[in-house]
Amino acid sequence: MATQKVERLLNLVICLLSTRQFLTAEYIRRNVAGYNDDGQSDEAFNRMFERDKNELRDLGIPLVTGRDRMSGNAEGYRINRDVYELPDIELDRSEAAVVAMAAALWEAPEVAATAQNAVLKLRAAGLDVRADDELVVPASLSPRSVGSEAALAAMLAAIDAARPVTFDYRPGAAASTTTRTLEPWGIVTHRGRWYVTGHDRDRSDTRTFRLSRISGVTPTGRAGDVVVPAGTDIQQLVSAAVESAAGGDSGTARIWVARDRAAGLRRLAARSDPESLDGEPGDVIEVEIRSVSTLARMVLGAGPNAVVLGPPELRETVMRSLDELVGVAQR
Repeated sequence: MATQKVERLLNLVICLLSTRQFLTAEYIRRNVAGYNDDGQSDEAFNRMFERDKNELRDLGIPLVTGRDRMSGNAEGYRINRDVYELPDIELDRSEAAVVAMAAALWEAPEVAATAQNAVLKLRAAGLDVRADDELVVPASLSPRSVGSEAALAAMLAAIDAARPVTFDYRPGAAASTTTRTLEPWGIVTHRGRWYVTGHDRDRSDTRTFRLSRISGVTPTGRAGDVVVPAGTDIQQLVSAAVESAAGGDSGTARIWVARDRAAGLRRLAARSDPESLDGEPGDVIEVEIRSVSTLARMVLGAGPNAVVLGPPELRETVMRSLDELVGVAQR
C-alpha cells in the first residue's frame, strides 16, 4: 500500500535531520518509507522527490544540497539544523514563576492536565520551572482565588458578548448572600486575587467584586447592552476599590529568610543583608507593606524559612494565624 504524502514528508524530514552528512536521492529512495514502494519506476520516484523537495522549501524548511564524499561526490541533501531548530528557551526567575503559577492556577481536570504536561516538557528541556512550594505561592494565588470554574467561564462569556449578568455574592465569610446585577467591564488580578468590575445596576454606581465570592452567574438582557465608558482603566478601578476596602496598609517589614529559600519573599525585597537567626544562615530582607494580610500569607507559606522581625502588627497577624492553625490541628 502506498505511503500517504504527509507521512512520507515527515519521514523525509526526520531522515534529513538525523544526519550531518549529505544523503543522496538513491539513499533516500532505499531507506525512507514512502519512496521505496513496490513497483515505483525511476521516473515516478524522481518526480515525487522533486515535488517533495519543493514542498519542504515552501514550508520554510531549510533543505540544503552538497556533495556526499562517501558516494563519489554525488549530490546529496540534508536539513540545516541550526536554522531549522528553534533557539533554546530561557526563562528568568520571574518568568519561571509565572509559568509555575499559571500551572497551579487551574484545577479543572481538562485544563490541569494540559498545564502540568507543559510544565513537564519545560522541565525535561532543562528549564527551571519550580514547584509551588519552592516559589512560595501564597494561598491567594491558588485556584480558590478564582472561584468556580463555571462562574469564571460564564462571566468571561458575558464580558465578551457585552451582556449583563446576575449572580449571588457573599461579601465575607460571615455575611449573607445577596443577588446582584452587573454590567461587567472586565476581569483583572490585584495582589493575587481576581476581581470583576463594572456598573452595578442595583447601586447605580461602579462596583468591584471578588471572583472567589461569586456563584450562580446567569446572563440577562441582550448581547451588546453593556457599554464600557471611554477612557475606563479597569486595573486602576480595581486597585482603588481594593485599597479603599483594605484601609491602605503601608510601611516596611523586616523579615528573616533562610539561605536560598523563600524565593517569593526575596523577589519583593527592596534590600537584603546577610544575617543568621539562632545559628541558621540567612538574610534579613526589607519588604514594602502594601497589604498586611497578603504579606502574612506569604510568610506563612514559607513555613520555618521566614520569620517576621517587624513591624509588630505583621508579626501579630502571623502569630495569630499560626495559633488558629494549631487549634484546627488539635481538634
